[in-house]
Amino acid sequence: MTPVESEKSVQSVELKVPDMGESVIEVEIGDWLKSEGDVVDQDEPLVVIESDKVTVELPAPFPGRLKKILQAKGSVVSVGTTVGTLERAEKPNGEPAAGAGGEEADEPGASSPPAPSAVSGPPPARAADHPRVMPSAQRLLHERRMSPQDIEATGPGGRILKEDVLRQDRAPRPAPSSAPRPAASPSSSSFSAAPALEPLRTAWDGERAEQVVPMSRLRRRIAERLVEAQQTAALLTTFNEIDMSAVIALRNQYKQAFVERHGVKLGFMSFFVKASIEALSLIPQINAEVRGDDIVYRHYYDIGVAVGGGRGLVVPVLRDADRMSFAQIEQAIADLAGRAQTNELTLEELQGGTFTISNGGVYGSLLSTPIVNPPQSGILGLHAIQDRPVAIEGEVLVRPMMYVALTYDHRIVDGREAVTFLKRIKETIEQPARLLLEI
Repeated sequence: MTPVESEKSVQSVELKVPDMGESVIEVEIGDWLKSEGDVVDQDEPLVVIESDKVTVELPAPFPGRLKKILQAKGSVVSVGTTVGTLERAEKPNGEPAAGAGGEEADEPGASSPPAPSAVSGPPPARAADHPRVMPSAQRLLHERRMSPQDIEATGPGGRILKEDVLRQDRAPRPAPSSAPRPAASPSSSSFSAAPALEPLRTAWDGERAEQVVPMSRLRRRIAERLVEAQQTAALLTTFNEIDMSAVIALRNQYKQAFVERHGVKLGFMSFFVKASIEALSLIPQINAEVRGDDIVYRHYYDIGVAVGGGRGLVVPVLRDADRMSFAQIEQAIADLAGRAQTNELTLEELQGGTFTISNGGVYGSLLSTPIVNPPQSGILGLHAIQDRPVAIEGEVLVRPMMYVALTYDHRIVDGREAVTFLKRIKETIEQPARLLLEI
């Protein structure tokens, strides 16, 4: 074989910002999960890309080496912009070289040694030593300078989850070796042994520190929409309280059977989704929107459920929620909430929605005034359940009570409609049989 025949050709491809929806024209470059020169596997996340609606990760299209980073973290670029280049070393016959992130297949009876790699550095780990890392876990590994091989995976299929990284990071550190360590400078502190994090701009005033962190594009968009809602709509909030005794008793009675049959817990959110649909059908103005000088009444029910995501509050939507059963609602919410934590929601799952439910009670909120998500006209706020004394038929009894709040656009919803809406919610939750009898 001549030297020319043994040479490998190197192919490079441009890594471009993908199309993230027709309304998204600009994105912000987030964390680079790999550094220049790193060897990567196919579909391994390279960089986080943030739009004003969704956060995605750009994967490697093939095994190779990250050749160049062209757009640094924090850069604002247009869709289609090249953010980096990925190279792949190949043999003359087009097969990927082992050093470019892939491995040659071991064929029975093959006796010739593998061809030398076209790139320097150690060969990549075999699949058994290269566990699948979920995106949120990958970011934590990058931030904490940890290796996937140091993490005990507990996710399905041997996947490394965010919780696995956090658990390992909190684990006691091994005792230091007996090898001599360089002497610390007089200005070093007891925190100098901590893992190095990405540098942050810090303003010092004696021992008082301020940490200046750029606002993410998603957080800026959330702020813009909240201010927009306050400036463009006439927002007003009305309140009521609900005795949760009946729903709690019903849930306790059937929760085990519900889990066994449907594989998901029976929560309170499915009851409130069903109750909201009943109330929206009674008061259609709250399911409508202002569009110019017109009022658009929608005869379908796409209910947004606000959940805390990995990078901020997001509102995934239950499409045609009026056609969903209790089990389907609970399964959909569990799936959406789980993927929100790992920033795996799609743009379509976050768009639209005719009404929103926000449950601040899971964080301990007793009372709040939620802000409408434009162009919607209403949002229902749920709060913590607390035992409180209430007067019932002349007696003072202790009952599990929840405050609920409805913020609405007063341009198309009058106070009477808002109060009637909350009253319907209260009646349905306190007498859940109404959901079956449709009364």
